[in-house]
Amino acid sequence: MAGPAAPPVTRQVGSARGGGPRRQPGELREAARCPVVDGDGRSIPFEALYGRQKAIVVFVRNFLCYTCKEYVEDLAKVPKAFLQEANVRLIVIGQSSYHHIKPFCSLTGYTHEMYVDPQREIYKTLGMKRGESNNVSVRSPHVKSNTLLGSIRSVWRAMTGPAFDFQGDPAQQGGALILGPGNEVHFLHLDKNRLDHIPINTVLQLAGVKTVNFTNKPQIIDI
Repeated sequence: MAGPAAPPVTRQVGSARGGGPRRQPGELREAARCPVVDGDGRSIPFEALYGRQKAIVVFVRNFLCYTCKEYVEDLAKVPKAFLQEANVRLIVIGQSSYHHIKPFCSLTGYTHEMYVDPQREIYKTLGMKRGESNNVSVRSPHVKSNTLLGSIRSVWRAMTGPAFDFQGDPAQQGGALILGPGNEVHFLHLDKNRLDHIPINTVLQLAGVKTVNFTNKPQIIDI
C-alpha cells in the first residue's frame, strides 16, 4: 500500500539547477558501453537498461552482504503496478558471477530485474568506492540485523553454498541512480559504507513512483 512521505533528500548530486535532470556526464557515457549480464548469462550494454525508459538502478555491495540482502528484501516489496503506472524500471546490479542471480532472487523474494557487472567496470567508472568510511554516522532504515548477527549469517551462507564464494568483492560499496530515458541523470547516490543506503521511498519519490509502507503497520486514514 502507499506509505507516508519519504524523508528529505540529502545527496541529490545528479540534478542541475532548477531541479531538472542534467545531461549525461563523461563517466556515465563511458559506463553506458560496459556489459551487464542477466541470470541466464546473456550480456547487454548498461545503457540498454535506461535508454528508452526511466530506471531506478541500485548497485549492491555483494550478494552475501546481509545489509544488501535486507535492502533487496524491501525492494522486493515495491509493487510492479506502482512501477508500471509511473513507467519506471527497477533494477538491481551486483558484482558476482551471473550464476548467483537466481538464488539471490529466490532468497530475497525479489522479482524485478537483476543483472551483474562481474568485472566491476561500471562500479569503478561511476566512482563507487572500495572500503568503508567508519566516521560516517548512518543507519539504513531497511537493515534489521545488527552487525554481529548479520555478519555471522553472511559467513554461514558462504560456507554452506555450493562453493565457498563471497559472491563479489567484499570491500566494494554500492550506490543508487535514477537514469533515462536517454542520456539523462536525475539522481546519484554513492554509498560511503554498508549502511549508507538511500531510503527506498526517497528514490521512489524522486522517480515519480508511489511510496511503500515498509513497517507492516496498518495506516491510519483521517476522514
